Order: sequence, then C-alpha cells, then structure tokens
Amino acid sequence: MTSAAAPPTPAYRRLTVEQRRSQLLTAALGLFAHRAPDEVSLDEVAVAAGVSRPLVYRYFPGGRQQLYEAALRSAADELTLCFAEPAVGAPTERLSRVLDRYLGFVVQHDAGFSALLRGGSVAETSRTTAIVDGVRRAAAERVLLHFGGRSEAAGPRRAGPRLRMMVRTWIAAVEAASLIWLDEEERTPAGELRGWLVDHLVALLTATAATDPETADVVAELLPLETAGGPAGLLANRLLPVVAGAAHLLPAAD
Repeated sequence: MTSAAAPPTPAYRRLTVEQRRSQLLTAALGLFAHRAPDEVSLDEVAVAAGVSRPLVYRYFPGGRQQLYEAALRSAADELTLCFAEPAVGAPTERLSRVLDRYLGFVVQHDAGFSALLRGGSVAETSRTTAIVDGVRRAAAERVLLHFGGRSEAAGPRRAGPRLRMMVRTWIAAVEAASLIWLDEEERTPAGELRGWLVDHLVALLTATAATDPETADVVAELLPLETAGGPAGLLANRLLPVVAGAAHLLPAAD
C-alpha cells in the first residue's frame, strides 16, 4: 500500500522591500482591526504575515510602537483617500459617494477604528494623535473644496471662519456617529446612516447660512447644482410638513 504524496511546499517568493513592508503592514492592520494595539504582539504579526519574528524587527526595529504608527499612517492615508471626489455633479451626491467609501472603511476596520478614535491605548502618543488629527483636517479641507464656489477659471473661494468651523464640527459628528453605529447590536443600514449624515450637513449649512453672509453666498452658488431627486431635493420635500407646522412662529403679514 503506497502512502499519499505530501503536498508540495509552496515556493518561496522573494519580495521587494516595499512589497514586504506592505505585507507586514497589511497583517498588522488586520490584527489592529479586531484588538487594541497594545494587545497585539509582534509574534502574532509575524504569524499573520507568514514570516519570522526577526524579519518583523528588521523592518520595524522600534518594535510594536513603530509598527503601530506605520500601520496607523497607512490606514490614515487610506481613510483620507475616501474623501477624494471629483467636483462634478450635485454637491450632496458627491458627499454621498464620499460617505459610502468612509463607512466601508469603518466596517472593514471595525474595532480597530474604534480603538483608533477613542484612544486610551498605551500605544497612543503625540505622533499617533497627530496622524489622526491630520486625517480630520484633510477630510475637512476636501469637503470645503466642494463648497468653494466660483468658476474653475476664477479658482475656489477661501472658506470663511464660520463655514470652516461648521465643516470641522460635522467631521467630528461623523466620527461620533460611526463609533456609536459600530456599538449598536442592530446596526442601521449603512445607506440610511449615510443619508442621515448628508442631511445633517445640509441642515448645518442652512443654519449657518442664515446668520453668516459668506456661507449664504456659498449656498446660493451650490443650490443650482442640486436636483429635485438628489439628497438636497428629497430633504427639502420632507421638511415641508415640518416647516408648515412652524407657521405661527413667522411674523404676521401686514
């Protein structure tokens, strides 16, 4: 009786320095996505990447902290790219596509996203905080690009202080909503959350425009780009019954 032949050993594939580094960061991000950084050992990263522990140290001689910061930077770059969107079409539709990518990232990284934004890890330093804050600022700047107004030839208008503050406030609300969403046992469908976040921004923009002339000018230039079937049009239609109920708050006609 002959024994079955052993399966062939996979051929070793030599990777470039950048390929190997990317492989290690991908493995680390996969672990950080499910556990807090200080709970992940280099041995686990090595096993996940299918390499030896000394090889991990060769690329990240600073140990777990250096690996975490590099993985965090990699994730931050990926998250920032979620906010890249061509300035074409209705602004709220552009924003919807941005949020679809953002929420997809949140779901993919799950607990790692929570640990990243909530902090409290022994791996957190001023450098990791700066990386996270850099993502927030980059996200706000990309959103503000779509509120620039003017023609392409004239160039974008610099956003006023109230508009900038409003967008930064909205970015913080998106983060908070994402964390709460991850905690829910029965999550709201991502599409519904995305729609609510877009409505949130429109409401903030409208309220700010009511008291800030610079923001009012921006809204005046954005409105013609919106459509009745888009997020802004649908929100306006839903608000009509609500606004009608506040008619008694308006000044009496002469």
